[in-house]
Amino acid sequence: MNFIRGVIGGQPAGAQPSGVETIQKLCDRVASSTLLEDRRDAVRALKSLSKKYRMEVGTQAMEHLIRILQTDRSDSEILGYALDTLYNIICNDEDEEQEDTQRKQDDIGSQFTERFIQEPENVTLLLSLLEEFDFHVRWPGVKLLTALLKCQCTQLQGVILVSPMGVSRLMDLLADSREVIRNDGLLLLQQLTKGNAAIQKIVAFENAFERLLDIMAEEGSSDGGIVVEDCLLLLLTLLKNNSSNQNFFKEGSYIQRMKPWFEVGDDNSGWSAQKVTNLHLMLQLVRVLVSPVNSPGATASCQKTMFQCGLLQQLCTILMATGVPADILTETINTVSEVIRGSQVNQDYFASVNAPSNPPRPAIVVLLMSMVNERQPFVLRCAVLYCFQCFLYKNQKGQSEIVATLLPSTIDANSISAGQLLCGGLFSADSLSNWCAAVALGHALQDNLTQKEQLLRVQLATSLGKPPVSLLQQCTNILSQGSRVQARVGLLMLLCTWMSNCPIAVTHFLHNQDNVPFLTAQISENLGEDERLVQGLCALLLGICIYYNDNSLENYTREKLKQLVEKRIGKENFVEKLGFITKHELYSRAAQKPQPTFSTPEHMLFDHEFTRLVKELEGIITKAVHKSSEEEKKEEEVKKSLEQHDSIVTQYKELIREQDVQLNELKDQVALLTAHQEQMQTTITQQLSQIQQHKDQYNILKLKLGKDGVVSGQAEEAHENGLQLEEFTLLRDELEELRRQHAQLQTQVTEKDTLITSLVCARVCVYMCALEALREQVQNQEVEIANLHSDRQELQRRVLHTSNSQTHLSSSVTCYKLTDPLHLCAHACVCVCVCVCVCVCQEELRGLSEVKAALEKELASATSTVAILQAEKSRLQQDVSESKKEQDDLLMLLADQDQKILTLKHKLKDLGEMVEDEDDLDARDPSEEDEEEEEDDDE
Repeated sequence: MNFIRGVIGGQPAGAQPSGVETIQKLCDRVASSTLLEDRRDAVRALKSLSKKYRMEVGTQAMEHLIRILQTDRSDSEILGYALDTLYNIICNDEDEEQEDTQRKQDDIGSQFTERFIQEPENVTLLLSLLEEFDFHVRWPGVKLLTALLKCQCTQLQGVILVSPMGVSRLMDLLADSREVIRNDGLLLLQQLTKGNAAIQKIVAFENAFERLLDIMAEEGSSDGGIVVEDCLLLLLTLLKNNSSNQNFFKEGSYIQRMKPWFEVGDDNSGWSAQKVTNLHLMLQLVRVLVSPVNSPGATASCQKTMFQCGLLQQLCTILMATGVPADILTETINTVSEVIRGSQVNQDYFASVNAPSNPPRPAIVVLLMSMVNERQPFVLRCAVLYCFQCFLYKNQKGQSEIVATLLPSTIDANSISAGQLLCGGLFSADSLSNWCAAVALGHALQDNLTQKEQLLRVQLATSLGKPPVSLLQQCTNILSQGSRVQARVGLLMLLCTWMSNCPIAVTHFLHNQDNVPFLTAQISENLGEDERLVQGLCALLLGICIYYNDNSLENYTREKLKQLVEKRIGKENFVEKLGFITKHELYSRAAQKPQPTFSTPEHMLFDHEFTRLVKELEGIITKAVHKSSEEEKKEEEVKKSLEQHDSIVTQYKELIREQDVQLNELKDQVALLTAHQEQMQTTITQQLSQIQQHKDQYNILKLKLGKDGVVSGQAEEAHENGLQLEEFTLLRDELEELRRQHAQLQTQVTEKDTLITSLVCARVCVYMCALEALREQVQNQEVEIANLHSDRQELQRRVLHTSNSQTHLSSSVTCYKLTDPLHLCAHACVCVCVCVCVCVCQEELRGLSEVKAALEKELASATSTVAILQAEKSRLQQDVSESKKEQDDLLMLLADQDQKILTLKHKLKDLGEMVEDEDDLDARDPSEEDEEEEEDDDE
């Protein structure tokens, strides 16, 4: 401030310095001052002048301010002033009212932004300043970078993308504890991620989803303030049209965390404007994940997750709740529509939802009541129509249920059904209801030949006393009576959808004699601009009658209808009227996306699915009108052959679709693995760098140790030598300890060997002695057994001899029994003697038998003893083998010990220590060892 007073005071009396002159002097002061305080005061003054003299300050001071950011990094105050000044000259004033002035301000901001980012180092410098924790530096830096992105977004995105850790530094802003920096960081990331898929992916992989959802939970989710809105806007930017981020969001289980957002409670009376905005953005976020423009596989996966986690059930609760604002209810209907579109499980669940009414009614019926009610808001009716279309999309079960409510056998007079509501809307006085009901009923027939045939059974009672007419005939009757263009367009779209690829419906239509003349009259007339669309649709309907004609009616065969077109309308005129459909402005708008989005009810003329049907039929109808009968026959043959291959083509389509889903999943896996590989490569590079550093340090230490062995006498070297000697001493002690352990192990091995040898010898001797004794005992027993056998034979011989003698004596007694009594007495004495001898022999035989049994018993005992000794011998041999194994293990330990000793010797030799081999040590004289020990003690 003293400097400014000096500048002002230095002017002539009564003269005030101009702003340009003051800015020039301040810039000179910033460039030339050596004192930090003077430069700080000058930058503060430039900041105060930067808003009023934006162009002058930007032109003269920008280079000086950038230099301040580079040189005065230590002073946070001057950095803050410089950043604020740059922000003032780049940021466009939003309060400016005049458009010309605003455009000029925008040009100034863009010019200064382009000048600032011409040097990419300036952006890198600004990103490095964002790492400063000081509030007066970080906050102005965030605001300045946001302003730069608003002015030159694409160029600045490219600079930040190639800047090392550029996006990571910006992501750190979300973790700042100061809310103002965190909130401005959200705005900065919104600008940074706009339209740049690469930056969006980097931000997502920097854990943005987790941080944003945490911030929203802290701020109160849907009840939160503007911060929640900023988080949702950033999430929408990251996920919209970015399949990689969508898959990452789903795989990270973030869809499950969305369910609490929609728990609005029973009391829905107090809806603040901010809550409505937040919930509206949350519903949009759900729609981004299940949008029909996404790949079918990704959409189906998200739909499945939303059903499993209960998100669809929560949305249906809001759908049936009371007191919900109209715009939230409309967006909820659209969201539920896309969550169930093409998903059979979700469509079945939606069919089971009932409204909380008495009696309960299906949600589909309640929604259709709103669609055909002309007092309901236009956007709400469009949303209900979209919901009904999504419910029937690829849902043949739902189509059959809707058509069944129109059939006579299933109509319940006591309840309102979906079919009754559609018929009521189809023939009501409101043209918008006519159109919506016709389109909804057409979706119930889309690609479903069975339901097209079933709908022919529907009969309507037009008035009392008249017979009922078919639904098809009633549609043509109303069409011929004339009505508003919107209603007729809806009926014609319904008839075209109904009769396409359904020859039976064509036959029913042609059976009424008034239908074909009506169509030809409509096509051939010259009507106004509004009626040309009706003429084109009539031409399309007549072309369907020609192409899908089965020639069952003689008066309206395919050839006769073609002749009628040629005579009454003209082929060229017919094709011209047919081509007007696709040239209509509203046709191209409806063909862009499935959701019916119209600015006014009068613009509701085309349905998205119907545009696909027109695109498919226009060419084949044109060819059918121009072809002759012979060409048609050939085409029929080709068509039949092609129809045979339709199933094969369908299978290939399904296979391609499955492979596409698998390919997308593999691509996502490759992206994740690539990121992981890059991270691992960075880690490997760092580790290799650390290893190289350790190697360098090791080499330096080796060089130092080598020099220390040569150079001596200096104090530092002496200290290092002392450390080296200490290390040598430790190594020597360790070597001695290893030698001692080696000697102990060697002694143990020797003792083991001796013990094993002695045990083996002792046990072998014992076994040999025992075997010899057993052999002698067996031999003795065999001799005894032989003697006993010979005695036995002798005894048997004697017994035999005694028996013979006894026989002889008995015969002698018989001879002399009656002759001589004296002889009889002599023989009696002899018999007594013989009997005594026999008794003695029998006793001896019994004794010999007992001895034999005893000897056999001893022989068996000796045999068992031999078996036991053999078993003992086997066990001892096993013990010997185990002892040998232990000896081998000890030898291995000794070998390892020798290797360690050898390694330590090599280390000692590398360190310069003289080490002798064991042979040298053994050859040395003991007196020399004593002398060396004395020298070591002296040292």
